[in-house]
Amino acid sequence: MTFANDDQRYREILLTPIRICADYRPAFGTSRGQEEITLDAFKRLFGTDPLYHWLGLDSPLLYAAHKAAGGMTSVYRQVGIGCERLVRAIIQDSLSLDDEAVRWGYDSIRSDGKNQRLTLDARIDGDHLDKKARSRLSKWLVSASERINQHRDIKGAVFEVRQGYKSADAKRQNADLRFGLAAYDERYLPVVMVISTQVSSVVIERYRQNKLLVLTGSESIDATRSTYAFFDSVIGYSLNDFFQRNTAAIRAEVTGVLEALLTPA
Repeated sequence: MTFANDDQRYREILLTPIRICADYRPAFGTSRGQEEITLDAFKRLFGTDPLYHWLGLDSPLLYAAHKAAGGMTSVYRQVGIGCERLVRAIIQDSLSLDDEAVRWGYDSIRSDGKNQRLTLDARIDGDHLDKKARSRLSKWLVSASERINQHRDIKGAVFEVRQGYKSADAKRQNADLRFGLAAYDERYLPVVMVISTQVSSVVIERYRQNKLLVLTGSESIDATRSTYAFFDSVIGYSLNDFFQRNTAAIRAEVTGVLEALLTPA
């Protein structure tokens, strides 16, 4: 079996958002708002400030430090976007789902009292699958439900995809818990799918106690714990093998982005 065509397309899905980070420029909180400024503009801005000039803070090294710091935040964000798109594409292709079948959302009330529609990253509904895929999903749903000790009738799963989850932000946690309640209301198992092992154990434990299933990028063969085992068992596609096959190509591009962020120009 050849994976060349799919691999190339999946690499592009993952890497396209990450590439934009190479062009990141810091804003420095000027009166221009959040407009990004170049190295030359930085030299003029800091060079005309007496204190910063006296201290040597108009150095290209400081610009490079700001560029790297802000750029890395952008890298993590864009890796998350790339992983979300990659997961959705693989689920669609492997299970023969169209855009409508793979998407799911729910209505929520904002703090200002207005209604908003929130969309999750992927959905797998047993009614949309062929017989073999439906059987794999059904068996996994039973095991996953037992894992989090929930006993409701479930017809599928909805997924919030993250590249990592170290944040302990209460607002984000509460939003995830609300998505879990909304999912159960429509007979879906709520799943937070983390692609890496970079997670906050405290947050993950809170989610599991509130009956959200959490998958992480561990090497476990348990499909109710590991994102990669889940793909093997339920989706019928080895996400692990995809990354193994494409490590050199992916690393080369990401290294180029990091090198661009670490240079002043």
